Amino acid sequence: MPETRILDQYGRPIERGKLTEELAAPSLRSVRQVISDHPEAGLTPARLARLLLDAEQGEPTAYLELAEAMEEKYPHYAAVVGVRKRAVAGLELQVEAASDAADDVKAADLVREAVVRDGIEDELIDLLDGIAKGYAVAEIIWRQEARAWWPERLEWRDPRWFRPSIEDGTTLLLRDIAGDLPLAPFKFITHHARAKSGIPIRAGLARAAAWLYLFQNFGLKDWIVFAETFGHPIRIGRYDAGASAEDRKVLLNAVSAIGTDMAGIVPRSMEIELIEAKLAGNIDLFERLCAYLDQQASKLVLGQTATTDAIAGGHAVGRVHDDVREDIRDADARQLCATLARDLVKPLVDLNLGPRRAYPRMRLVAPDDIPLDKRIDGLKTFVPMGLKVQMSEIRDMLGFADPDEGAELLVAPAPQAVPPPGGTDDPAADPAETAARRDRLTTAAATGAEADMLDNLAIAALESEGYDPLSDLVADALGELAEADDFDDFERRLRRLVGGEPPDGAVERLGDILFQAKLAGRIGVGLDEDA
Repeated sequence: MPETRILDQYGRPIERGKLTEELAAPSLRSVRQVISDHPEAGLTPARLARLLLDAEQGEPTAYLELAEAMEEKYPHYAAVVGVRKRAVAGLELQVEAASDAADDVKAADLVREAVVRDGIEDELIDLLDGIAKGYAVAEIIWRQEARAWWPERLEWRDPRWFRPSIEDGTTLLLRDIAGDLPLAPFKFITHHARAKSGIPIRAGLARAAAWLYLFQNFGLKDWIVFAETFGHPIRIGRYDAGASAEDRKVLLNAVSAIGTDMAGIVPRSMEIELIEAKLAGNIDLFERLCAYLDQQASKLVLGQTATTDAIAGGHAVGRVHDDVREDIRDADARQLCATLARDLVKPLVDLNLGPRRAYPRMRLVAPDDIPLDKRIDGLKTFVPMGLKVQMSEIRDMLGFADPDEGAELLVAPAPQAVPPPGGTDDPAADPAETAARRDRLTTAAATGAEADMLDNLAIAALESEGYDPLSDLVADALGELAEADDFDDFERRLRRLVGGEPPDGAVERLGDILFQAKLAGRIGVGLDEDA
């Protein structure tokens, strides 16, 4: 039977023979090499402007090399970019079926088994490198087992080995000796992180951070030079008017040596004076400049400064700013899930189960968004009230797969049998037991031996109004219950049996007794049964 013709997400037919090959591996015999030219060395504002312009005009290599070097030589920028990437990679990866249909549930189980595995967090961090550089690429290394296709790993590929198409600035092409090649269908995951709208090469955070890196580099160098100079006293050498050129040379060498070796010799006729350096002006200028640039980097990457820089405002400001950071994290997570759905989920499902209209959805959620016990309590509360919940969603939430046909299943225990009303197991329905209860209550009412003081007060109050508490009402009600067809029928019989309301005097008297009981309980005195 011929294989079904499968098209990728862009409508191109796939070539199954290429799926197991590594098409973008590095090689010294190709243009894909790991060696960098390090454009950050001797970087000036003019060179940086030229470099950024070249990147948006189709030659991004130098810009991407600079972005890589910035994460090595600008510690604050590397820290906040790392925080942003790890915040997303640390979320819980969940797979949801497109519907409760068996075929959709099977597709979700396939994606869950293939993608939610050890090592996926590191692969996600590689894809999140696009936040800084504008785009990131991973090559899917497929493994074929019989007729099944599995993504064995997602191999990070250096973004320098790809070039955005000059036509649209978005489509990535693979660099090769023979020229730029289109990416093979079902082989690459290309993540375009949209920190801002525009073509990917201009949407990365490194483009704006490059200026902060340049000025930070200038400021730090000046600060170090200043610290080195400020740490030594000024050395002044004095020589006589008749000193020869050789004498002056000796004196100069001695003064210079004091600045490095802290030692020197001069003739007795020469004099060296050490003057302590005193700085007039603001001594913390360089520190404030570097701190300011670090804060701008925090705002650029995390949207705030309170969670990375020690500033005034305390805990409250930090909480507000942390909420801003969560908004950015969730936006990054949504973009990454959209990329995975397009470039990984669709190929996986199409190769193994065939194309379809709807595919499983992927979500990255914080593990503590809604605790599992609260979700379960919500199900217990709202499902009996009529809330309709898909069984596949509950399995996804708990991490359970759809049960296989014929598998042994866990089931709820059978409910305990309840004897029918009026049966021999119901002592309340036994006429002899009913009569015995009536006798015990009569004795309690007469002697007060078994009933407590409140019971006696209530019985006395009711009897004083002509209301007999020992009537056959209970026995009659049990009889009606035994004859009723259902609950509604029993309710109608009970209403008919009760008839009217208790006498008004009885209700008023019971109210008085209840007030006395509450008052006595509060002040700790006994009850007067004759009150």
